[in-house]
Amino acid sequence: MLPGRVFARKQPDKQGNFTSCREVKFYSVATILRLSLLQELAQVVQYLRVSLGVPLADAAHAKPSDNCIASVDVQLPAKAEVLRFLDAGGARPPREALAVLYFGAQAEPNVTEYVVGPLPAPTYHRDVTVQKYGGKVPYHRRPALPAEYKQVADFFKKQVFPAAPSFMDQVMEYDGANLAAVTAAPRGSRSGDRLTWFVVFQNVSGFFLHPVGLEVLVDHSSLDLTQWAVHRVFYNGQYYRDMSELERIYVRGGVHVEKVRRASQDGDFSSMRPRAPVAATFPLQYEPQGPRYSIRKNLIIFQAWSFAFGMSVTTGMRLFDIRYNGERVVYEMSVQEALSVYGSNCPGGMSTRYMDSSFGIGRYSSPLVRGVDCPYTATYVDTHTLHEGLSSSRRTAALCIFEQNLGSPLRRHYSNLQLLYYGGMVNSALVVRSITTVGNYDYVWDFIFYQNGAIEGKVQATGYTSSSFFHGNGLQYGNRVWEHTLGTIHTHFVNYKVDLDVGEVKNSLVAHDMAFEVAQAPWNPEQQIERPRLTEKALDTEDQAAFRLHSTMPRYIYFATNKKNKWGHQRGYRIQIISFAGDHIPEASSMERAISWARYKLAVTRRKEEEPTSTSVYNQNDPWTPTVAFADYINNETITNEDLVAWITAGFLHIPHSEDIPNTLTVGNSVGFLLRPYNYYDLDPSIYSPDGVFFTSEQNFMACEVNPITCLSQTASCLPSFPPFTYDGFQNISRL
Repeated sequence: MLPGRVFARKQPDKQGNFTSCREVKFYSVATILRLSLLQELAQVVQYLRVSLGVPLADAAHAKPSDNCIASVDVQLPAKAEVLRFLDAGGARPPREALAVLYFGAQAEPNVTEYVVGPLPAPTYHRDVTVQKYGGKVPYHRRPALPAEYKQVADFFKKQVFPAAPSFMDQVMEYDGANLAAVTAAPRGSRSGDRLTWFVVFQNVSGFFLHPVGLEVLVDHSSLDLTQWAVHRVFYNGQYYRDMSELERIYVRGGVHVEKVRRASQDGDFSSMRPRAPVAATFPLQYEPQGPRYSIRKNLIIFQAWSFAFGMSVTTGMRLFDIRYNGERVVYEMSVQEALSVYGSNCPGGMSTRYMDSSFGIGRYSSPLVRGVDCPYTATYVDTHTLHEGLSSSRRTAALCIFEQNLGSPLRRHYSNLQLLYYGGMVNSALVVRSITTVGNYDYVWDFIFYQNGAIEGKVQATGYTSSSFFHGNGLQYGNRVWEHTLGTIHTHFVNYKVDLDVGEVKNSLVAHDMAFEVAQAPWNPEQQIERPRLTEKALDTEDQAAFRLHSTMPRYIYFATNKKNKWGHQRGYRIQIISFAGDHIPEASSMERAISWARYKLAVTRRKEEEPTSTSVYNQNDPWTPTVAFADYINNETITNEDLVAWITAGFLHIPHSEDIPNTLTVGNSVGFLLRPYNYYDLDPSIYSPDGVFFTSEQNFMACEVNPITCLSQTASCLPSFPPFTYDGFQNISRL
């Protein structure tokens, strides 16, 4: 995906057809969206190594006491600058990168963020840390690098396990390779801590379902690896000071041992290997006349839609400058955070509150498998990233784009009264997808574009459920799913940022709903009627537009422009949330402010450059003193006729059960939101789609010119030439 530039493209008419060609400016709002060339990433690294005047270790092998580049991503330009360029003929904003550096080899270790530019050949850098966060980012807040996890694994192998030789040999049957540890987070109980519970599992396929009952609390706060220490050990319901104490008590016969049968390498019950032979091939879809969408660099055009796409290292897929019939509807639509809060009677499980942006939602985007993760003939897009190292890497097939026949009508009517006719239209939509594997869970992220002007943001959860060792009162915290495995209760919360520009940059927020009124029938005063009536309320302040999870929210909330449609209504786009979220965490909790975005199913605020995200990657490891607290954004400012942002939270409760073995299914585990036109158009714009079907009883509906579906057997009789199956997902993987 190359940088945006001036190029010629065809403009769609109301029917979505391309009838003319003119020069247009397209500034990919982070060509905006990402550093797209490996050479650019390399030049940023080279510039920093020369210009900062300090040695930079390769983050892939860095010690906590080293300086290193943790990641390089795109620095988004200010919205006002982009709009001046796109809409008003202004100067093109400079392309810049955002580099995150860990400075462990300083008198006061810290995390520093630099804006580096211009690209592709940097000549300057500026420290933006204080500007963004109000001060330096303390070093203990840094997200853990893979190198740190490797160092922890080495610590376990060389110091932790050898301290209990009899226990590890006789109970764990430890052979140096048959155990794996999974991190809990956050790390500790107060600001400044870096103490992590590591849960030990059998190192087999699907190891997340094979707990062995051992968990170890490691203090890895020191930058000197030799000073790392064990602070507590848990085994089968009992706590010990360290591994040496566990060993002494075990040798004396004082440890209640629950022997776990050693699993085969394929995981046995946790294996995803099919239990049935290959049979008839599952259904495939294809495009009889080729794709009806086009991709140029990172611009997608589909029917009347156009938008730019890209991938953030921390938050994953994001879209910019979304237009329908050439008119901007959304400036930015992006994932902000994915949160899971676990319960358990084991320490690792009960203390886990995963904030996935800290690990990297985009960083861990999975290479997609043709025909399973996306339709076989979808378009697959590679991405280039630089994180945790000095060299950039290509992630093959990290995104897919495809048009999906959803198998149901978008609209239809069969008239069997008076005039006899049928009118309908297939619901065929464009999907942009990425799938992120963060530890045990896989999240399927979709942005879907419908032909009636609606947009859907959707996430589906799958992968392995996390588990704890089953003991004691474990059934109070989930369901037993295998002999020693407790599927632990947990929540999923996902936060989206949607910067709507409905008709213009400045909008207002309006609520419509229904109330019953009691009235006398005009034709009979003795007859009483309870009739629904429309209620309307302008939401004028941020406080009025912040809806708590369990509060009553008007069923129609929409961004409205001052402009009106043909019928005198304010043109608008409605926000419709699909969610089953419960409580995120009690507000009395000392760490709640770090995830305070999850208090609200919807919050609408004035857009500010200094409030670009609802959270921070630094919140995970210090939620007690959050770097970004979303609740501070809501301060009763007016939101009437302002540039507004909707922060949308969707989620669900997951109580794992036996059918989650081996894997959690996407069925029923899907939440998100819809943006639907509400009086934005004078009528349904999909009526201009060429996909409509209409015929009457008076017509020859078997004729192709009347009903093109009749001729599908001829026009769609030839299957396409399917590309060969390839998969590069096992290349350049560092095993932790």
